[in-house]
Amino acid sequence: MGLTSVSFVSFVLNGRRKKLDVHPLKRLLDVLREDCGLTGTKEGCGEGECGACTVLIDGVPVNSCLVPAAHADGTRVTTIEGLGGRHRLQRAFVEHGGAQCGICTPGMILAAVALGPRPSLHDIKVGLAGNLCRCTGYSAIYRSIQQSHV
Repeated sequence: MGLTSVSFVSFVLNGRRKKLDVHPLKRLLDVLREDCGLTGTKEGCGEGECGACTVLIDGVPVNSCLVPAAHADGTRVTTIEGLGGRHRLQRAFVEHGGAQCGICTPGMILAAVALGPRPSLHDIKVGLAGNLCRCTGYSAIYRSIQQSHV
C-alpha cells in the first residue's frame, strides 16, 4: 500500500491500544485531536518551533505537528491526558505558577516528564529549550519542575 492511500496506524495511546484508519501522512497532532478526541495537545505554530504540541513517543518528547501518523505506528504515545491530572508535575505547575494561559503547559509538562527524576536546573533549561512560553518568563516553570520533586 502506498503512502498516498488510507491505511491503518496502530499504537498504544496513553496505555490503550489504538488502531486508526487514517492517512499515514496526517500529522500525529491532528490524529490525536481529531481522530482520538484528545485536545490537550495544543497547536501553537504548526512548524515545530514552539513545543506546544509536545507528546512522548516511546518516552521521547517530540513535536507532534511534525510527526506523520505512520511514524507513530508500533510505538507508545503519551499525551497530557495520559497523565490523568494526578501527576506531580501537573500539581506543581498549579501550585507554583508554572501555568498561566495554558497553551504551552501540556507540552512543557510532557517535556519535563521526559527529564526523569530530580533534573538539575541546567537539565531543565536544556530539556525545555524547544518549548516556548510567552506568559511566565520561565522562572515559574523551572521552579514548578524543581518543586515537583521535593
